[in-house]
Amino acid sequence: MTEDQDNTTHFGFQTVPEGDKAGMVHGVFTRVASRYDIMNDLMSGGVHRLWKDAMMDWLAPRAGQRLLDVAGGTGDVAFRFLKRAPGSNAVVCDMTESMLIEGRKRAEAEHQADRLDWVVGDAMALPFADNSFDIYTISFGIRNVTRIPDALREAYRVLRPGGRLMVLEFSQIPNALLQKAYDLYSFNVIPVMGQIVANDRDSYQYLVESIRKFPDQDRFAAMIRQAGFDQVKYRNLTMGVAALHSGWKI
Repeated sequence: MTEDQDNTTHFGFQTVPEGDKAGMVHGVFTRVASRYDIMNDLMSGGVHRLWKDAMMDWLAPRAGQRLLDVAGGTGDVAFRFLKRAPGSNAVVCDMTESMLIEGRKRAEAEHQADRLDWVVGDAMALPFADNSFDIYTISFGIRNVTRIPDALREAYRVLRPGGRLMVLEFSQIPNALLQKAYDLYSFNVIPVMGQIVANDRDSYQYLVESIRKFPDQDRFAAMIRQAGFDQVKYRNLTMGVAALHSGWKI
């Protein structure tokens, strides 16, 4: 038996062998790829767009920078980056090819084709050389990684000295009553919405559960520091429903 089969991790609220999780996550996003963007709008009431804009505001892209957007899916973050940073270029990396295929269909992809690459790859073993990028972003993806510390170390490896990590992820609301209300919405509405819109209740049940398994803001910040990053800070968005984490490779 391999080490991955001996070790276990979580897939939502299930305990599964580490070696199985990536394939299970791949299955989720393969199934939802064609409806992923519309479901994001419906689930968040469009607020995810404001969160991504807030990410760009804090990131403050500059001309000529090179971005790696991991778990970049259909390109939302990369498109925003390229729009704000003339002369820059971006690579969208995702383990699920069908998500990248959906991204390439978007009008923005055609307009920015000469500055944008789409690469199938694993966050825990990125197919890029050391010190290759100025910025590494990952949005609503790191909670799906089998071993988060491995992904953070890979982020550190591929960033140039002076490079910046920024993570946008669902998080924990500090107020217990508000968290309870949000949980009621998440567990009772989102899987049903997934069934109606994407014909896939189970995938959205997993996505809701995966949010609850992800570390809170302070614990995740500590994980980023342990990967080697400095000046690690975070900002809550929408009372902590999501959070932005920033760190620098000094």
